[in-house]
Amino acid sequence: MGSPSALDQPLHYPLARRDESVVDDYHGVKISDPYRWLEDPDSEETKEFVQKQVELCESILKKCQVREKLREKITKLFDHPRYDAPFKRGNKYFYSHNTGLQAQDVIYVQNSLDGEPEVLLDPNVLSEDGTVSLHTISVSKDAKYLAYGLSSSGSDWETIKVMRVEDKAVEPDTLLWVKFSGISWTHDNKGFFYGRYPAPQEGEKIDAGTETSSNLYHELYYHFLGTDQSEDILCWRDAENPKFTFDGNVTDDGQYLLLDIQESCDPVNKLYYCDMSALPEGLEGFRGKDSLLPFVKLVDQMDALYMQIANDGTKFAFRTNKDAPRYKLVRVDLKEPSNWIDVIPEAKKDVLESAVAVNGTVDGISARREDNMFFIHFSSFLTPGIIYQCNLGDGVSDMEIFREISVPGFDRTEFDVTQVFVSSKDGTKIPMFIVGRKNVSLDGSHPCLLYGYGGFFLSITPSFSVSRIVLAKHLGAFFCIANIRGGGEYGEEWHKAGSLPRKQNVFDDFISAAEYLISAGYTQPKNLCIEGGSNGGLLIGACINQRPDLFGCALAHVGVMDMLRFHKFTIGHAWTCEFGCSDNEEEFHWLIKYSPLHNVRRPWEQNPAQPSQYPYTMLLTADHDDRVVPLHSLKLLATMQHVLCTSLENSPQTNPIIGRIESKAGHGAGRPTKKIIDEAADRYGFMAMALDASWIE
Repeated sequence: MGSPSALDQPLHYPLARRDESVVDDYHGVKISDPYRWLEDPDSEETKEFVQKQVELCESILKKCQVREKLREKITKLFDHPRYDAPFKRGNKYFYSHNTGLQAQDVIYVQNSLDGEPEVLLDPNVLSEDGTVSLHTISVSKDAKYLAYGLSSSGSDWETIKVMRVEDKAVEPDTLLWVKFSGISWTHDNKGFFYGRYPAPQEGEKIDAGTETSSNLYHELYYHFLGTDQSEDILCWRDAENPKFTFDGNVTDDGQYLLLDIQESCDPVNKLYYCDMSALPEGLEGFRGKDSLLPFVKLVDQMDALYMQIANDGTKFAFRTNKDAPRYKLVRVDLKEPSNWIDVIPEAKKDVLESAVAVNGTVDGISARREDNMFFIHFSSFLTPGIIYQCNLGDGVSDMEIFREISVPGFDRTEFDVTQVFVSSKDGTKIPMFIVGRKNVSLDGSHPCLLYGYGGFFLSITPSFSVSRIVLAKHLGAFFCIANIRGGGEYGEEWHKAGSLPRKQNVFDDFISAAEYLISAGYTQPKNLCIEGGSNGGLLIGACINQRPDLFGCALAHVGVMDMLRFHKFTIGHAWTCEFGCSDNEEEFHWLIKYSPLHNVRRPWEQNPAQPSQYPYTMLLTADHDDRVVPLHSLKLLATMQHVLCTSLENSPQTNPIIGRIESKAGHGAGRPTKKIIDEAADRYGFMAMALDASWIE
């Protein structure tokens, strides 16, 4: 049994210095930023603030009575074998596998699907604490080489290394300052294309992952095996457009290099191509020269997204949202670049999420044009994972189970999944999944976890979660996924309805989902916890500001909290297409209305007739998050603690406002298994305390 009485003693929050002299003028509006100093992660003052918050957080988590039970149950359920769908290169198959509690997944290779698998690359031997992870892998066409990107402490930065597949020998090739990059081999197996940023100038900070400076001037390179990075060919750069990023992909026939150019997270790009077979001396001819590759501009306007599916010679197929917000498949001949033909028109309701060419060509899907076999990986709320194998070789598409993931101790028949459609503030119907134990009476007494994201065209689809199953089984909780606007569930129109000046729709949708769960008898405000990460962290920050009375607990992971300055740090400039930018007067007025950092108010003063306080609140961040840098959560944490707690004697805010600040971790990717489990036990232990949830064996 969790109990608020565990926090009967008033909390002693660390006092953070307020620098009232920091005031910015946004188009005639003065905005103070008293915690600007927290933007410097290296200052002793920031380090001291972080350390005191870590100590405060741990002092509260120690009082969470079900925390250790959660850790034990989540660990036990996590301990099951997991596999990704295999893929074929040359005459070999490759796949990733985790025996259960290994810190990182291991890459295996086998000569046939029923052959003996061998460990090819085990990231777990690269660090004692499991914080070196595999970020990207790419196998050469002849399957002789594996190029792989390693990330440390969850940073987006990666270092590319090369291994010989036959004897697992690691080559001396080492490529640094790589970020937001794929790895694409040429079919002669001599090297590969990759993207990187310029190396820091001498004297600049080089603790990759903790810096906050903007990522600018991305470049596309080609690396020849066995050479130093300084000899790599610079294939493309654009000094006039420092925010552009470049991705080079070799077509399945090996003839063309496609250059994908993007400026932001908006689903639009430019698309150029280079016919490598027409280079008189091949790529070798560009060694030691300053000239870029001779790309031809196929699409030179950023007004739609084009993703290559396949090509037959000069005839290319693309998936695109050009005049098709739910996407369609089109074809163009490079000889007639102005003549685009629809192959699969846009559907009236469904979104064309992906398309893959297999011989005859379907993670989800692991397939290649030259193969007649493909794999599909399927999972859902109650299905840990099934990998299906389909063979088109005999003209009959037989589907059979290749591998099924089993979780000891999990019985799917104990649970129900329901989908409902909730009316939002403006009447829009919002889909929401609700998962919980069977035969539970809807009397409003149950703990409930509501999760949302609502941005960047990202669809939140059903997936299996060990920690959420533990909540349902042992806390009697419902867990719910609200597919709010801003995501990609219904195409580009659904996305646009939750971005830029329409961002408030996202918060309205989520609040309406919470109100539905209460009115339908699933829960009540004191038993309702909300959770989200990244853009979803912003969602949580905005919702507790707007409706602090509606929730009992809030978990905001790595959130974008300072909406006036987010574009100034690392890759934040790429999000202005989603949010807007405070440098623009009209957009400033959108942002200031919901920016979590700038809208913390005392609820008891806002509505004295019905006094309330903020819910139990945990802001989660990590020291190597170089996507949404920690300063967002730190500044909001200091602001909430000051406004709601330390600036008043006998404050009505008795629910704790704490920060869980992880070390040697980033935005989420590459986190070792133990850190995943520990964080889940901490945040859901905090939730159980907040909701006064009883443990069920």
